[in-house]
Amino acid sequence: MAEKKPQPPRNQPWENGWTPDTSHEPGTRRLWLAGAVALATVVACVTAIAVSNKDSDDTSPSAGGAASGLDTSGPGLISFATPSKGGAKTLSGKDHLPSASPSGTATGQSSAEPTTSPEPTASAKPSKSPASHGSSPGGSSGGSSGGPSRPKPSVTGTSVRSVNYPDRYWQVGGGYVSLSTIGSASDRRNSTFNRVKGLANASCYSFKTSGGNYLRHSNFVLRVERDDGSSLFEKDATFCPRASSYSGAVTLESINYPGRFLRHQNFRLRLDPYQNSALYRADSAFQMVKGLD
Repeated sequence: MAEKKPQPPRNQPWENGWTPDTSHEPGTRRLWLAGAVALATVVACVTAIAVSNKDSDDTSPSAGGAASGLDTSGPGLISFATPSKGGAKTLSGKDHLPSASPSGTATGQSSAEPTTSPEPTASAKPSKSPASHGSSPGGSSGGSSGGPSRPKPSVTGTSVRSVNYPDRYWQVGGGYVSLSTIGSASDRRNSTFNRVKGLANASCYSFKTSGGNYLRHSNFVLRVERDDGSSLFEKDATFCPRASSYSGAVTLESINYPGRFLRHQNFRLRLDPYQNSALYRADSAFQMVKGLD
């Protein structure tokens, strides 16, 4: 049987006279001390890292270092900029770029910027001469309104020659128009007409004699009569040119009787309906030539 040793009474002093503290568990003070040391260490490390990052941000150039305006020519750094004699100067914008311009160029101007060309002077612009606007084809300037002068209706001396009888022309005689040969000055004068714009249609023709009369059809026969100013007369005296099967020739269609063309028959000019025959096409084909008179 094991012998039980008597335990020393509690709350009795040790040999050195120290009374143990029984209010805490054994080892608790050391744990608190170790925790405080660890926390102080962590705080010191975090503070050191923050201070280091701040110092690095203050001293290192940014991505656009030259454009930020910081002076990077301090000790221990290689500077590519030549310090000016007048001391350091804070630059901003594009003024930090080195100038490649000659000494006469203004300070701070970048050589990379394109030179702005001067505006053209007024003398370089094309002049608007009044002679180049509103002038007539002959070169004369227009009237007071500034518009081009209208040319007068052309009056052309014309003789009308038959295609299948090339030695015969339209000729006035006895109030009618016939197809005749030319033998005298009177024949040339009676075979020359003023071809003007159609009285009833400006895109067509009217034929005027030297005496001031017009050629018009009446009862489908071509006659010479004076203009009475009526609408019927204007239509009877208007003939529209149409294409012919003969080169250089035309056919003349009545404006108020579409489908009827001037043709010669027994050498007399008349207005007949179109016929699909070689004889009709030849009798109704005429060439406009220069006036014989």
